[in-house]
Amino acid sequence: MIDTHAHLDACADPAAAVVARARAAGVERIVAVGSGIESCRETLAIAHAHPGVWAALGIHPHQAADEDANRLDELRELLADERAVAVGETGLDFYRDYAPRDRQRELFAHQLKLAGELGKPVVVHTRAADDETAAALEGFAGTVVLHCFSSRELLPMALERGYYVSFAGNVTYPKAGELREAAGEVPADRLLAETDSPYLSPQPRRGRPNEPANVVHILAVLAEARGEDAGALAAQLDANAASAFSLS
Repeated sequence: MIDTHAHLDACADPAAAVVARARAAGVERIVAVGSGIESCRETLAIAHAHPGVWAALGIHPHQAADEDANRLDELRELLADERAVAVGETGLDFYRDYAPRDRQRELFAHQLKLAGELGKPVVVHTRAADDETAAALEGFAGTVVLHCFSSRELLPMALERGYYVSFAGNVTYPKAGELREAAGEVPADRLLAETDSPYLSPQPRRGRPNEPANVVHILAVLAEARGEDAGALAAQLDANAASAFSLS
């Protein structure tokens, strides 16, 4: 199994302990996500320290008004590292609106350009910004991963464009029937699973900090929603992630 999105540097326990528990649960690979320059540096260090851990590096839309948004040259340098496999997470969040929307748009555009220049996939955060996210991505020719998918309305566009659609712990929640229906419609070769650790713990672990080991609970729900064998789906998800992120 693979967890394609985990903020290991934000977990309360040391990364070594979190990674060890993941491996004990059968989760052999993790894409760790850095949000902001210092987080990206720490995430890269974690990736270098643990075989099977790679890094996605970006500046979150919540940080679009922060000084980190002006440090794209540093981000470019970090993305040159052999353990860096994607740009992100980046995108638009008009639900929290922690940063002005014009600054979010500008930062998203810069990181899409950076991903295109470096030939790396982009990991996209989008919330309450479906139309603008779709428009911003229209000119991006590279690989797109829609992280923590939560908008049923975005699915037709994602399927038409061949994006990867990644489901997190919220797909397991009792009231998330619409998300489970969406998961059943994603082509087998475009489906991904993630924990978004330490956030969004799946239902069996709800109320406790999330971690990559818990991706097994998300797998179980996805398999049930799709009417598939969990073992076969785990192998498919691993192959999808290897393709999306060019993992060896």
